[in-house]
Amino acid sequence: MTSTTETAPPAKKKSLLDKAVALASGPHGLWLLAVASFAEASFFPIPPDPVLAAVVMARRERFWLATMICTVASVLGGLAGYAIGYGLYETIGKAVVEFYHLQDAMLSFQQRFAEWGGWIIVAKGLTPIPFKLVTIASGVAELNLLTFVVSCAITRGARFLLVAWLFHAFGPQARAIIARHKLAMLIGGVLIVLAGFAAFTLL
Repeated sequence: MTSTTETAPPAKKKSLLDKAVALASGPHGLWLLAVASFAEASFFPIPPDPVLAAVVMARRERFWLATMICTVASVLGGLAGYAIGYGLYETIGKAVVEFYHLQDAMLSFQQRFAEWGGWIIVAKGLTPIPFKLVTIASGVAELNLLTFVVSCAITRGARFLLVAWLFHAFGPQARAIIARHKLAMLIGGVLIVLAGFAAFTLL
């Protein structure tokens, strides 16, 4: 008498998106979002939007909470960037600007504060321009601190609210699209970051 043993099918390997959503749904997801938002506004080149999207896709009921945490952390990070520009430009801020090769663009950006003030932060905070460069330039230009905080809160809150709402409303569809077009989405993300640097240079 021969016995047959059934072999279980191999477990499906989790994609990077699945891992990101799983991490975002855990107890450290919101902390990770706060850290990413703070860092991007002061020194880190990658925007927090992918983390925000993962948090909302993981638990859609946290849509408003995630938006608020992302906005508050970004404003606090913006204050850190402002402090770097205001009092630590020669020791830290200059190195950040030189690292991105944006010295001339920084000078041009500072000159626009005299004409537009906080409105330039509102306008540029909605674009792919690296926000840390906006906050450091604000400190160098010694923009009124209250104007700076209000402008940051408006522009970052609007941007993050839009991102969070889109993934709250269309999360399952967006997840399916990302899963099918991972390479295209990766290339698109890189191009958006590069476009932000180019936009800052052409101000």
